[in-house]
Amino acid sequence: MRRLTRYAFYIAASLSVIAAVDAHAQTTAEAETATVATDGEGGSADAETTGVDVAGLVEGRRARTAEISRKLWEYAEVGYREKKSSALLQEMMADAGFSITKGVADIPTAFVAEYGEGGPTIAILAEFDALPGINQDAVPDRSPIPGKLAGHACGHNLFGAASAEAAIAVKEWLEATGAPGVVRLYGTPAEEGGSGKVYMVRAGLFDDVDVTLHWHADDENSAAARTTLANRSAKFRFKGVSAHAAGAPDKARSALDGVEAMNHMVNLMREHVPQETRIHYVITRGGRAPNVVPDFAEVFYYLRHPEAKEVRKIWARLEAAARGAAEGTGTQVEWEIIHGNHPILVNETLAKIADSKLREVGGVKYTDEERAFAEKIYSTLDAPKAKLGDQMNITPYSVSLGYGSTDVGDVSIATPTVGLRVASWVPGTSAHSWQAVAASGHSIGFKGATNAAKALALTAVELYETPDLIVAAKQEFDERRGGDFTYEALLGDRRPPLDYRR
Repeated sequence: MRRLTRYAFYIAASLSVIAAVDAHAQTTAEAETATVATDGEGGSADAETTGVDVAGLVEGRRARTAEISRKLWEYAEVGYREKKSSALLQEMMADAGFSITKGVADIPTAFVAEYGEGGPTIAILAEFDALPGINQDAVPDRSPIPGKLAGHACGHNLFGAASAEAAIAVKEWLEATGAPGVVRLYGTPAEEGGSGKVYMVRAGLFDDVDVTLHWHADDENSAAARTTLANRSAKFRFKGVSAHAAGAPDKARSALDGVEAMNHMVNLMREHVPQETRIHYVITRGGRAPNVVPDFAEVFYYLRHPEAKEVRKIWARLEAAARGAAEGTGTQVEWEIIHGNHPILVNETLAKIADSKLREVGGVKYTDEERAFAEKIYSTLDAPKAKLGDQMNITPYSVSLGYGSTDVGDVSIATPTVGLRVASWVPGTSAHSWQAVAASGHSIGFKGATNAAKALALTAVELYETPDLIVAAKQEFDERRGGDFTYEALLGDRRPPLDYRR
């Protein structure tokens, strides 16, 4: 009950907005039913009303979507170092007739691809960064690829490819129908701990966007209005004095002692923070030899909470722990904020539209080969809650709190935003696992990417055709964000940390 009360602004929506959206959804459902009844070939509603089958355009490029997804999977470039991945998507968009603006927001691998004029501006986000320290071939048994240092354990290779295909399909719809409107693909690097989108928001790149669409790979299909946790991270760097650990320990001041003292205090603090808080860390530098007292050590912290203001409050205590640890161990400490994300501001107006389009597209049906692959993967999972089988179902619509964090949150408080989660992994698979890497490089993942591209494109077309929905989405956006809102990035005024993965 406490959580429902505390986060009521995420769940409650304007009754007038909901009524308008529900009425539109009912009308859309009736139109789709009529189309199915008269179209024995299963043509989509958009083809019936405009003569352009947007989903069919995406379907016709299924092989290319798989090819691009696989190339990004093979590149597996980490945040702010995605040179080949970014170049591949830019080339794809340029070949499709988009104008390209490179290196936006002082990020070499960030870009904006744009087509159209007049009418609403709809943005589609494309991610393409991989995770360091996880490596796996696209096979159902644990099998790292020799020499490879990163992997797409969050499916961003699928994300980037599918979003690009969706934007191209929307461009072709605009071109064929002559409808006014602008579609933009935002190439957004370093989602994994680098907050690439935050710098793009801070630079004003979303100021004239009417609606933003995104998606993510998952082990289920869902357009639920799910918010996320705000978070902030930093690298705390302790400096001490080196000496021989046996011969002159009294002369030394261990930087590692500073790190360990900080970690101990923070672990004690866990008992005295709000229960929704998440704190995690990894020691990135701790010395190189036991007989040399380290004069430098570093610990990398993440802090999360559903509310940005609470992150700021708890963060002050984290910094106090660092200063106390340095004082108590005779060392010095400084820290660098690496990233910070606001929670996603849900928009039910848009979520219900996306939900209807995802249901129109449907889920994933396995071939015999894919089923055998899935069965082997499934056998490696630890007590999966999901059942193994074709992923045809769409999760019932809901409003909920998720425990992940994403820089999409900052986009969502700059412009009305909606996202999809599309089955691209074996049921029961969690993100950041070798099983996710395997499926993201396999046809199961590629099928999910094609479905995502269809749902995104259909959602965009619905918004171009029904501008009243954009008006309703903006009304809800303004109500949820509040009239006195002022944007302040949780990472402050720092420049993009282009070397944070080194």
